[in-house]
Amino acid sequence: MTELFTSANAIALLTLAGLEIVLGIDNIVFISILVAKLPAERQAAARRIGLLLAMGMRIALLLAISWVMGLTQPLFAILEHAFTGRDLILLVGGLFLVAKATWEIHDKLEGSEHGAASVKAASFGQVLTQIVLLDVVFSLDSVITAVGMASDVRIMIAAVVIAVLVMMVSAASISAFIEKHPTMKMLALSFLLLIGVVLIADGFGQHVSKGYIYFAMAFSLFVEILNIRIRRPIEPPVHLHQSYVSEP
Repeated sequence: MTELFTSANAIALLTLAGLEIVLGIDNIVFISILVAKLPAERQAAARRIGLLLAMGMRIALLLAISWVMGLTQPLFAILEHAFTGRDLILLVGGLFLVAKATWEIHDKLEGSEHGAASVKAASFGQVLTQIVLLDVVFSLDSVITAVGMASDVRIMIAAVVIAVLVMMVSAASISAFIEKHPTMKMLALSFLLLIGVVLIADGFGQHVSKGYIYFAMAFSLFVEILNIRIRRPIEPPVHLHQSYVSEP
């Protein structure tokens, strides 16, 4: 245990926890968009369970680190590009994220309101299933990053737990802010589209530094916050459709 509490490990823990929080932003955005389809009284529980599932997924992958690293071994090649298990997971996850974000944009702008006869209920289980599917992709990326920054799995697990606790504290306020401002929800869905495209590119071996992505997202968010503060609307903002049906 004395070997664990060293200055080098402390620096690694803080650095890795900070990086995990940054990488978890897209996870929070995705969860916020999904749980908004549930009745208000069930959203907090869905957020907590979704983030706990994300933490459990990351810890499980860290404990199976040899299997995770095996996903980086080539499986087959197409047009001189060798695809690995990680590439396939990123491709599927990216396509799902692009399709889901496009679907949600259409649903918010042109879909039917909740209570309409054609709208199906967004069940708690369906929302959690979609969260788990994307958690697999986000967790894989997070774990591979963690392996490159720390050598002790206990440090990695501690960083994941810290990051998820921070996300749990901030998730409700982020969700409320996104729900309050329709333009923020559209931006959030656009960010998911962007992240999906990056995952697809990464799956084809075209790596795009996440620094550029997060800078673009942060700058866009900064501009929209200025818009909200400067252009305070006299009339209520545009009302986006919310296609959920309360579960019995």
